[in-house]
Amino acid sequence: MRLLHTSDWHLGRSFHRVGLLDAQAAYLDHLVATVRAHEVDAVLVAGDVYDRAVPPLAAVELFDRALHRLAEENVPTVMISGNHDSARRLGVGAGLIERAGIHLRTDPAGCATPVVLSDAHGDVALYGLPYLEPALVRDELGAAKARHEDVLAAAMDKVRADLATRPGGTRSVVLAHAFVAGGEPSDSERDITVGGVAAVPAGVFAGVDYVALGHLHGAQTVNERVRYSGSPLAYSFSEVNHRKTMWLIDLGPGGEIAAERLDCPVPRPLARLRGPLEDLLDDPALARHEAAWVEATLTDPVRPEDPMARLCARFPHTVSLVFDPDRGPEGEHVSYAQRLKGRDDQQIAEDFVAHVRGGSGPDGRERAVLQGAFDDVRVDETVREVAR
Repeated sequence: MRLLHTSDWHLGRSFHRVGLLDAQAAYLDHLVATVRAHEVDAVLVAGDVYDRAVPPLAAVELFDRALHRLAEENVPTVMISGNHDSARRLGVGAGLIERAGIHLRTDPAGCATPVVLSDAHGDVALYGLPYLEPALVRDELGAAKARHEDVLAAAMDKVRADLATRPGGTRSVVLAHAFVAGGEPSDSERDITVGGVAAVPAGVFAGVDYVALGHLHGAQTVNERVRYSGSPLAYSFSEVNHRKTMWLIDLGPGGEIAAERLDCPVPRPLARLRGPLEDLLDDPALARHEAAWVEATLTDPVRPEDPMARLCARFPHTVSLVFDPDRGPEGEHVSYAQRLKGRDDQQIAEDFVAHVRGGSGPDGRERAVLQGAFDDVRVDETVREVAR
C-alpha cells in the first residue's frame, strides 16, 4: 500500500507579515498532482491543518477546496488535529465527510477506532491520535500522569489492544502529533512542554508498522518506522537549511517500509545575511540572494541611517532586520534581547528570582511552583482558544 505522509500545513499562516495563502494553494495543487502521478493509495495528514484555532475564512475555503479535490481522486485521506487546531471545529461534520473518504480524527476517545483499508495483501488499520493535551485527556485515557509520555502511552495501549483483535497479518499505521525524542525542532513550532519535558521516547509507538508524525517542521527520520514529514513551507528563518518534502511510503505485505522524499514547491528561498550594512550592499557574492526572503543581521557598531530602505533597494524581499553590533567581549553593552535569546520562560523566571535575591536562585520546591504556574497558564490558554 502506497501512503503519502504530510503534516503541518498551517493554513492561514504568514511569514513575517507576508501572506502565504497563494503558496499554500500551490502546495495543495502539488499534493493532489503527486497523489495522481504516484498512484497513492491513502494520504496521511498528521495535524496542524490550520495555524490557529479560529482560522481566517480564506484558509477555511482553501481547506474546503483541498478536501473536495482529494475526494474527487477517490483516494482516502486520514487527518488528525494538531496543537494549533481546534479539534472540535476541525471535527465538525466528520461523520458526513467520512462518506467521501475523508477521515477526520480529532476526538481522543476515537484513538483505537481505525480507518481500515485493504489491498491485495490484506487489511491496513490506520489509527489517528490527535494532539493530546495531557491535562485535558489524562482522565479520559486513564493515563498515570498528566505528561505527554503517559497520555501517548495510554492511547497506544488502546491501539495495540484493538490491533490484537484483528486478523493475523493486519498491518498498522499510526498518525500522531507530538515531539518525539531524537527529533530536531525549529523556531516556528509552538512550545508543548509540560512539567519541563516536551519530548516522548519513540518506544511509546512500539508494535506498529509505521508512525506518521507531525509537529516538528523539519522532515526527519527518528527511526525506520517513525518519521516526521515536516511542514511543506518554511515558517521561520530557522528553517533556512530545510529541504521541504513529503514522505512517499510503500508498506509491504509483511509491514516492510520503503520511503522516498518528494520535494515540495519553494515559493521563495530563504537567506540569512550578517555583516556591516555597506558590506551587505556591496558584496557581489550576495547577488544570488536578491530574490530571496532575507533576514539581515547588521553588525555595525552604530546603527546605520535608514537601514531597511537601503537593504530593500538591493534585497527587495527583506522581511527581518536584526541589530547585533560588534562590540568586543560581551559585557554591559549586551542588549536585553540578547541576554534573553535562547532562554525559555522558566529560565527567565529563575534568573529574575536570583536577581532580586542577590544571586540565590530558586530551590527545587520553588522551581516546581514556577513550572506548575507556567503549565497552568499554557493549559488555560489552550482551553480558552478552543472555546472561542
